[in-house]
Amino acid sequence: MVPFYAIFDPTYILVIVGLLISMAASAYVNSTFRKYDKIQSRNNITGTKAAQYILQEEHINDVGVQQISGNLTDNYNSGNKMLSLSEATAQSMSVAAIGVAAHECGHAVQDHTGYSPLKIRAAIVPVANIGSSLSFPIILIGVLFSWNQTLINIGILAFSLALLFQLVTLPVEFNASRRALKILSDGNILTAEEVPMARKVLFAAALTYVAAALATFLQLLRLIILFGGNNRRN
Repeated sequence: MVPFYAIFDPTYILVIVGLLISMAASAYVNSTFRKYDKIQSRNNITGTKAAQYILQEEHINDVGVQQISGNLTDNYNSGNKMLSLSEATAQSMSVAAIGVAAHECGHAVQDHTGYSPLKIRAAIVPVANIGSSLSFPIILIGVLFSWNQTLINIGILAFSLALLFQLVTLPVEFNASRRALKILSDGNILTAEEVPMARKVLFAAALTYVAAALATFLQLLRLIILFGGNNRRN
């Protein structure tokens, strides 16, 4: 009988830890959004109206606002200049919805002002997608070809592009939230009592990006432990 320790890969712990971190962050942002989604803004402005107002105030006239399906699928596409708000955000008058809409407007402002990290992230996206999709096949081919360390290292390097994307995403997301909160504090959308509520929603959302970066780092660390250096299996 083969001992358990002989078939159990201890590096799976890194995957499990990353998964738990991501699940915890996702649960936190969902619970925080639900909490403040129950609080209607005193000015009775929907997420869509808030986004349109912010774009107008920031003198951004080339960005459209549309509603899309899903929950918390809000995003800004700098390619087609479209700000998309999920069903939970677009027609809601809650503090949470307005905070999320303002955050996406923050990305539009970044694009309008030529914010460098946003440009860098946009440039990395296709390379990171290709790298993350090809990394495991390249590593597998390297292992099959008599543990070809050059191919394996190329595969690990390709996967590291996904981590690079996650790291570049962090300042972009945090900066968008800071811009959003400044706009909400200076404008006539939320009251002084409601802005801290929106801040909590945006902070919870930002943690999901931190969790994603940590999970990706742990996956990369596992690949390095298993295949990096001279870890040839005999």
